[in-house]
Amino acid sequence: MNATRTSSATSDAQPTTLAINALFIGDIVTQLVFVRDTDTIAEVAEKVAAQSVGIRVPRREAPMVVYFNGVALPMSETVSGAGIDALQCLTVRYAE
Repeated sequence: MNATRTSSATSDAQPTTLAINALFIGDIVTQLVFVRDTDTIAEVAEKVAAQSVGIRVPRREAPMVVYFNGVALPMSETVSGAGIDALQCLTVRYAE
């Protein structure tokens, strides 16, 4: 599987699948998570949480925050809009 992102000038481009590294704070394991470049950051948070929350991280009724390069991302932003490329690292945590 090719995990690199390709850019296209057309709006008809198919979503590209990317493998990203992610850590849910409180977990001891980083995950390789597959996301689409069209996924919102909220969808990315859910995909990352599915690998940790309720397994090694206690489930909480709280919103999540996704950080990329130390900056919290807007949950409505897309993966491509945030500039996330294949194999880059994200951190997800529950909001305080």
